[in-house]
Amino acid sequence: MNYLPIFIDLTRSQCLVVGAGEVAHRKIETLLKAKAGVVVVSKTACTAVAAMAAAGDIKLELRGYIPTDMNSPSLVIAATGDHALNKCIADDARRCRIPVNVVDNPALCSFIMPSIVDRSPVVIAVSTGGAAPVLARILRTKLETIIPASYGRLADLMHDFRGTVREKLPHGIARRRFWEQAATGSVAERMFEGKDQAAVEELEKLLAGTDRGAPSGEVYLVGGGPGDPDLLTFRALRLMQQAEVVVYDRLVAPQIVDLCRKDAERVFVGKQRDRHALDQVEINTLLVRLSRAGKRVIRLKGGDPFLFGRGGEEIDTLAANGINFQIVPGITAASGCAAYAGIPLTHRDFAQQCLFVTGHQKDGTTTLPWDVLVKPQQTIAIYMGMHGIDELCAQLVAHGMSGEMPAAIIERGTMPGQRVLVSTIADLPVAAKNEAYAAPAIIIVGEVVKLRDRLAWRETNARQPPPQSSAPRRG
Repeated sequence: MNYLPIFIDLTRSQCLVVGAGEVAHRKIETLLKAKAGVVVVSKTACTAVAAMAAAGDIKLELRGYIPTDMNSPSLVIAATGDHALNKCIADDARRCRIPVNVVDNPALCSFIMPSIVDRSPVVIAVSTGGAAPVLARILRTKLETIIPASYGRLADLMHDFRGTVREKLPHGIARRRFWEQAATGSVAERMFEGKDQAAVEELEKLLAGTDRGAPSGEVYLVGGGPGDPDLLTFRALRLMQQAEVVVYDRLVAPQIVDLCRKDAERVFVGKQRDRHALDQVEINTLLVRLSRAGKRVIRLKGGDPFLFGRGGEEIDTLAANGINFQIVPGITAASGCAAYAGIPLTHRDFAQQCLFVTGHQKDGTTTLPWDVLVKPQQTIAIYMGMHGIDELCAQLVAHGMSGEMPAAIIERGTMPGQRVLVSTIADLPVAAKNEAYAAPAIIIVGEVVKLRDRLAWRETNARQPPPQSSAPRRG
C-alpha cells in the first residue's frame, strides 16, 4: 500500500489552490463540499472560478504565486499546468510540512485526491495512487450503481440512536449484531423507500425486541425492463441481490434472472397465450404464502409492472393481506424497444402524442377504441398484438386509417437477437408471416416509423457513405 487512506476534517481550515482553470475548478468544488475555506491564487481565472469568487464562495487573488502563500494554509493544491511552477509549490509545501497535491503528477504529491462516492455522512474514496485515474473513476461509477443514495440518511438515523442502543445493549457483540440487522433488514428498506418515520418505528421496534415473533416477509414488485440487463434500475439490482425467492415469468430475459442472488429459490410462473404455469390468482396466493413464511420475495416482471403487467392486481392482493411490498418501475417495452429500433415515439413533425394499448383484453378479445386510434399526429404502441395482428390492422384501416400508414414490429427488442420489420399497416400482417415474426414483440404504428431509416443507431451495418476512390473519374 503506497498511500494511507485517511479522511481529514477541513471545516474552518484554509486551503490554498494555485491555478484557476477548469481542472482547478473541480478541485475547488471538492474542497467546498468538505466545508473548507479556499484561497485561489492565479494570474487569470476561468469563468466558473470567477463566478465562485463573485458569489463569495472563495477568495480569489489575481496574481502570481509567492513563497509566503505557504504561511497559513492547512492543505495545498497545485493546478497551474506549469511543471516548473508546480514543482516549486510542492517543494515549498513540503518544507512547511503542508500536505500538497499536484494535479496529474503523483511524484510531486504527498497526498492523492481520490474519486469519491458521496453518500454523506458515508463517503467512499477510490484511488489507484495516481497510476490509473480513469480506472478509479470506472470503479467509482460501479460503486455508484450499487450504493443507494439513502445510505446517508440511514447513517444519520443510526447515529441518532447510538446512545440509546449503547444503553440498551452494553455488550459489543450484541450491539454489533443489532446494527447489522438494522442495516440490512426492514429498517434500511423503509429508509430506501423514503419512509423515514417508518424506519424510525422499525428501529424502535427492533430495539424493543417486539420483532422476535413470527418473521415478517416482504414482496418487491420489480420491472425487469424490455430485456437488456443494462436497462435495469439501481434499486432493482439491489433488491434482486437480497431477495430469497425469485418469482418470474417468460417475458423476463434469462440474463436478468441470472443477476438475482445465486442461492435464491427460483419460481417460474410464466404465461403464454392460453397456457399458464400458474394463473393470476395462484400467483397472487403464492406471493402471500411466501411472504408470510418470512421470505423476501422479488416478483420480476418484463417491462414495467404497472403497464399491462397486472402489477395492480398483485399489490391489491398483498395490501388486502397486510403484506409489506415495494414497487420498482421498469422501462416499458414501447419505450425501450422503440429507442433501440431508432423509432421515436413522439416527434414534433409527426406525432404529438402516443397511445399505449394492449392487443387483447381480459376476455381475450381485441375490442379497442378504434376511432380514437386512427386520429392523425399520434403514435400507437400495441402490446401483445401479434396473435391478433390481422384483425388489428384490418380494423384500423376499416375505421379510417390509411393503408399506407407506416408500421413496424420490433421482435425481442433491446436484445442481441432484435429484429425490426418496417411495412405499412395494410401489408404488415402478411409481411410478419413471411418473415416469421412472433411474440415477444411490440407493434408501432405512426408516421414516426419513417424516421428509422435515419435513426437506426444499433445496426452495425448502419448506412455509411461509400468509400471515395482516389482514382480519377472517367468520362
